[in-house]
Amino acid sequence: MFSSFMINTWIAGTAIAFVAAFVGFFVVARRSAFAAHALPLGAFPGAAAANLMGINPLIGLLIFVGIGVFLLRQLVRMGRRDVGTGLVLVLFLGMGALLLSMTREYAPAVFSLLFGEVLGVSDADLLPILGICALVVMGISLYFRPLLLDSTFPDLAALQGIRAARMDLVFLTLLALVTATALPVVGAFLVFTLLVGPPAAAQALSGNPMRVLMLSVMLAEGCIWSAIVLSYWTNWPIGFFVGSIGAGLFTVARSYRHWNQR
Repeated sequence: MFSSFMINTWIAGTAIAFVAAFVGFFVVARRSAFAAHALPLGAFPGAAAANLMGINPLIGLLIFVGIGVFLLRQLVRMGRRDVGTGLVLVLFLGMGALLLSMTREYAPAVFSLLFGEVLGVSDADLLPILGICALVVMGISLYFRPLLLDSTFPDLAALQGIRAARMDLVFLTLLALVTATALPVVGAFLVFTLLVGPPAAAQALSGNPMRVLMLSVMLAEGCIWSAIVLSYWTNWPIGFFVGSIGAGLFTVARSYRHWNQR
């Protein structure tokens, strides 16, 4: 479990869980779980295209999440956010199906992109993942206060001159970057579980934003570490354990809150 070939997975998983907890805090605060689900599936065709062209899948992921953010913002301006998100989702799922039909990639590689692979982080992938995680941390540090205010008290943020459109772009960009880094490890279908499960559980346990943020980090790290261990022991997809543990954390947290309110 702590062999040399697992070190990259532990490092990447820890870094991804850290930034996913911070961005997930804003996903829950802004009620944008649908966007957190759509962008990973929108990134998946990028990985398929990269495999088809013989380039690093991370490049394809970054390109397609960038396209997803652009389309999402344009479609939202033309109608409701949920409708725009749904259109982006079905468009990219169709593109993914097309690209997969054109690639000769063997089934386990496609499976790992969808559901994650505990041994999927190579030495060549680790540095870009850590670099993107560092970029996300810098972005959060720079925009934390205005993004927090816009997410929790949008009217007050507008009075202080904080532009909602700009904060929405910052939020979607950070979400896209986390999506691109997390997808090779936990898979396209369950990236959003890591973004939503631990932060939602933390929000159910506390109403203090800073406490919620710290709890989100702790729960996300515990979630990814447990998933890595269980995936290593059972040889089951890591995405399955991330999804199950994330849902379990939220269920336990909500039950605890309900019990205390009785």
